Amino acid sequence: MSAPPFAPSAAARWIIGVVLLAVFAIPIASMVEYSLRDGAGYSLVHWTALFDPENAGTYRPIWTGLGNSLLLAAVTVVIVLALVAPTVVLVNLRFPRLRQLFEFVVLLPISIPAIVVVVGLAPIYQSIGRAIGTGVWTLAFAYGITVLPFAYRAIQASIDAVDLRTLSEASRTLGSGWGTTLLRVIAPNLRPGLLAASLISVAVVLGEYTIASILGRQNLQTALVVVGKQDPWAPVILSLLSLVFAFALLIVIGRAGRARSGRTSA
Repeated sequence: MSAPPFAPSAAARWIIGVVLLAVFAIPIASMVEYSLRDGAGYSLVHWTALFDPENAGTYRPIWTGLGNSLLLAAVTVVIVLALVAPTVVLVNLRFPRLRQLFEFVVLLPISIPAIVVVVGLAPIYQSIGRAIGTGVWTLAFAYGITVLPFAYRAIQASIDAVDLRTLSEASRTLGSGWGTTLLRVIAPNLRPGLLAASLISVAVVLGEYTIASILGRQNLQTALVVVGKQDPWAPVILSLLSLVFAFALLIVIGRAGRARSGRTSA
């Protein structure tokens, strides 16, 4: 079979791969080098200082912000699984003609700057504060909008890979209700997409700064800015740890997808 027109040669693919690898590797290597640098050379002094009990007061905002971000990530994942996923399934099954319009609306947040989203949400959060308080967990409502495009694409990709209508009709024919069909028939077949949507949502929430900063809430990223004024190495170290966590999430998603493909082919 002949190669498609305009396909890059093997050498060109290698060059492109090396360039892309350098784009990602050089900044990360620079961050590692900076975090190890001290007055006399290189050491782990800045890494160990982060966990030194004597510095607990200095780094307390980081651990508070990390706890808030993990709470927000958990609530956001619940929103994705309890609201976004069933809605995507419902649109595909009951309202297929509205899928393009639904997709357009869902993907809008990715094209709107975060600062514009915050300006629109500020009056809403004033009402939310009067009704249910100003706890940091309320940011999950805004984060649910932020992660919507990423969660939708992950779930929709899994839906496109299965015959959703046949599965639903077979389950309903056997007497199952909508809830049973969704939880025991559809959800297991969409597990890779649901897992990917959840993990991507966690990664997005852990890296969000603009919304939390402008709305006056503390999360991991705003805490890094505060602590960075006293210890410039701490934000770099935490950013490296966040990258490691994000790479681990990608590995989990990839393995889950391969495991699902292996079971399907078997």
